[in-house]
Amino acid sequence: MNFDWNAVTDDLDSVGCALTPPLLTPEQCKELAGLYDEVHRFRATVDMARYRFGSGQYRYFDHPLPDVVAELRAWFYPQLLPIVREWALRLGRPAPWPDSLEEWLDECHRAGQTRPTPILLKYQADDWNALHRDLYGDLVFPLQVVIGLDRPGVDYEGGEFLLIEQRPRAQSRGTVTSLPQGHGLIFTTRDRPVKSSRGWSAAPVRHGVSTVRSGLRHTLGLVFHDAA
Repeated sequence: MNFDWNAVTDDLDSVGCALTPPLLTPEQCKELAGLYDEVHRFRATVDMARYRFGSGQYRYFDHPLPDVVAELRAWFYPQLLPIVREWALRLGRPAPWPDSLEEWLDECHRAGQTRPTPILLKYQADDWNALHRDLYGDLVFPLQVVIGLDRPGVDYEGGEFLLIEQRPRAQSRGTVTSLPQGHGLIFTTRDRPVKSSRGWSAAPVRHGVSTVRSGLRHTLGLVFHDAA
C-alpha cells in the first residue's frame, strides 16, 4: 500500500483524522461484510439501542481473526507508531508502545486486556452511533482506523463519520467524513495535542456516525489495544 504519510500526519495534526487511499478491493469489502452473519466468528454482539449507544448493531471478532483483518492491524501499527510517539512527546506523556503490535498486545494481555477488539458494524435505515471513545482499559493506543465496506450514495445514504473535538477554552469543532468503499479513516482514539499560546494541550475527541437515511452500511473497525 502506497501512502503519503506526511500528508496523513498533517491531516491528523490539523483535524484529528486522515482519509487513506484504498485498502481493500470491492470484492474484499463484500466478503468482509458477508461475515456479519457468520455468528461463530464473533465473541460478542452489541445492540446499540439496548445500551443507549444509538441504534444499530456491531460484533467483535473472536480469535482467530480473518487473515485480512489481522494483516491490516499488523501493517498499520508500525506506520502509526511515529505519530503517536511524537504526540506523547508534545504532551509530556510516557510513550509505552513497543515496536511491534505483537509486543504491544502482549503488554495488554499481561494487564488483563485479553479480548480482541476488531469490530464489524452494521447500520440500516434510521440507525446511528452516539459520540464515544473506544478505550476498553488502561492501556490505550491513541489512533484507530475505520474502513468503509459499502458505497456511500449507492448502497446507503447518510451515515457520515463524525469526529467532535473539544477545543481548549473554545467551542467544540466537528469534522464530517463520508467513507468511500475500501478506504480507511485514521482518527484519534481519545485526545490529541493542540498547540496554543500556552504550549501543547490535550484536546478530548469523540466519534460517532450520523443517521443512515436509507440502505445498508457496513464498516470494519481496527483498534490497536485489546479489551479488559
